[in-house]
Amino acid sequence: MSLVLFSRRLVGLTTSLLCCFPLSSAMANELSKVLIVTGEGTELIPTTLTEAQLAVEIQGKTAGQVQKAIAEQSNQLVTFLQSQRVDKLQTQGLQLRPNYVYLNNNRTLEGYIGTNTISFQYPSDKIGQLLDNNAVSAGASRIDGVRFLSTPQAIALARQKALTAATADAQSQAQTVLESLNLTPQEIVKIAINPEPTFQPPPMQAYARAASMADAAPTPIMGAEQTVTARVTLEITY
Repeated sequence: MSLVLFSRRLVGLTTSLLCCFPLSSAMANELSKVLIVTGEGTELIPTTLTEAQLAVEIQGKTAGQVQKAIAEQSNQLVTFLQSQRVDKLQTQGLQLRPNYVYLNNNRTLEGYIGTNTISFQYPSDKIGQLLDNNAVSAGASRIDGVRFLSTPQAIALARQKALTAATADAQSQAQTVLESLNLTPQEIVKIAINPEPTFQPPPMQAYARAASMADAAPTPIMGAEQTVTARVTLEITY
């Protein structure tokens, strides 16, 4: 009787200890082994929009003259772009700086230079003519660069496809590893998207077409592809 009673007390003490002190991660892994695997998915989508940067640059004797001329010419350009129904029209930067001339170690103030940089988005198949002729005649001193973009709808759809591909990649990796070890996957216990799917637009390309080139042959504008990438991490028991 005393031996049975002692055994029951020992079992009760062990159960109490397990309740009060949870299993360590190492002990838990012994009971339920987990494989952690990360998959990656990439989608390439065509670009149908072009983001362009135009600069209005004025030189003058006084700062006031330059500021006034910059405002007038910029307003003329903005009015034209609005009439063309461009998207995302905004000012990127406004600068006014002194223009010094250096001669024989002497610095002479020649005047001032003002620059106003404006960006906007426009369909890629229509922007070539606008940049070559109309924008320059409307007040743009130069074209600093262009960047090709996809529509928000196309990016959202590509994100979904990239996530699907990343999930399938993670599952395929897990299946390959476990089968090579003669192990069987059981269930997915955790899913993480890390980080949020990202997209990489092509970099801004130099265009630098000056007003003096307005009468030259039209420049073709050809968009590149845009990349959307997603990563998914799965924790799978086996």
